Amino acid sequence: MKQDFEKIFDLSGKVVMITGAASGIGNGTAKFLAEAGAIVVLLDINEEKGNIAKKEIVKSGNNAEFLKCDVTKIADCKNVTSITKEKFGKINILVNCAGIIYRKNTVDLLEKDWDLAINVTLKSIYLMSKYVIPIMAQGGGGSIINIGSGWSLKGGENAVSYCAAKGGVWNLTRAMAIDHGAQNIRVNCVCPGDIDTPLLRSECAQLGLDEKKFLAQSADRPLNRIGTPIDVAKVVFFYASDMSMWVTGSNLVVDGGGLA
Repeated sequence: MKQDFEKIFDLSGKVVMITGAASGIGNGTAKFLAEAGAIVVLLDINEEKGNIAKKEIVKSGNNAEFLKCDVTKIADCKNVTSITKEKFGKINILVNCAGIIYRKNTVDLLEKDWDLAINVTLKSIYLMSKYVIPIMAQGGGGSIINIGSGWSLKGGENAVSYCAAKGGVWNLTRAMAIDHGAQNIRVNCVCPGDIDTPLLRSECAQLGLDEKKFLAQSADRPLNRIGTPIDVAKVVFFYASDMSMWVTGSNLVVDGGGLA
């Protein structure tokens, strides 16, 4: 059967919600999916940066909306999902990208920081999916992409809350894939390595390290460079597009060979 490659690679008319979309991987993913034709709804707690990100996408001739959302609050997640459904009539793709990191071990980490890390990075996926899944199911299915980490699959030094949250993201992904496959909802996980984002640079500051040396160490992997948000966005696109119609409950590591 001859393949319709234009259809396979086209997200035109698809409505995509992306958490943590004001910067970093979320922002790069929003721009990439908008270029592929999607209508992107950017969600972030940072209203100023979120609106800037929206303007950049619209200025390039693509479709975007910004909604302020604290992804740790159930009312916010319910509200932005309702607004998106009311405005566009559907939700086809959800990218759960919001996350924070504290570079502390178990003894040094404050309880409030543990709670916030788990709530932003892991609980937010549950809250957003809780309200998006019924809309996807009503529309015949969809794709949920959860952003994990290399530390979803192994431990890391002085990052207990982040490792716990990202490990949870991976297993949550598999459980959701089992629960919602019959609704034609695919749930997959992208596991990046070190990506040049404000989040990574904040790690450097927290650890009190020289930024130049820290970034050079982050680039020390088989492909000999640090990752970019677009490297991750391309894999998110794979899971969002028709290229992965029979793929669910999987993870794809995007780390330049760091875990090899």
